[in-house]
Amino acid sequence: MATVANAGPWKFRVLLDGQPIGHHRFTLQQQGDARTLKSEASFDVKLFGLTVYSYRHTATERWQGGCLTALDARTDDDGSVSIVQARREGKSLTVAGTQGSRSLEGCVLSFAYWNPSMLDQTRLLNAQTGKEEAVRIESLGMKNIEVADGSMPARHYRITGVDRPIELWYSQQGDWLALESTVSGGRRLSYWRE
Repeated sequence: MATVANAGPWKFRVLLDGQPIGHHRFTLQQQGDARTLKSEASFDVKLFGLTVYSYRHTATERWQGGCLTALDARTDDDGSVSIVQARREGKSLTVAGTQGSRSLEGCVLSFAYWNPSMLDQTRLLNAQTGKEEAVRIESLGMKNIEVADGSMPARHYRITGVDRPIELWYSQQGDWLALESTVSGGRRLSYWRE
């Protein structure tokens, strides 16, 4: 598995069209080549002080030798709850989720933005739906971005093949800094590292 520049924890403030709506935290524990990642997201979109949309997501991913070996995820997307579970059995990962149960062969990776190996993949497992997505990940070169301490150069990537393209930024050392995507209604969802 590629080296993770900063082994976390990572805390991101989440914005919708530039307005804060919540946070997403990631905590990584490592013992040898075994890793456990826990993530927790909580967003609330308000209009005139009333919550018009809420999102909660928790997931625990277990990794061994660079491959996903187990996943337990629960998502409440504004009242619509989905649960995804995956377990490695021999050479395949059995995934049960909103789209039924299936076996995925070989070394499976999720949308593990913290893991530089993800940037070399053509298929990624969606922890919210349990669907394996065909993706194309391209480097867009270097770009200066604003971070808590000012401006810094960052490596810029775009993931396509998913419903909506996802843009990612990493430090020159490979540490995940930011994410942006367009969501329903053409609104811009952003993650910025705290």
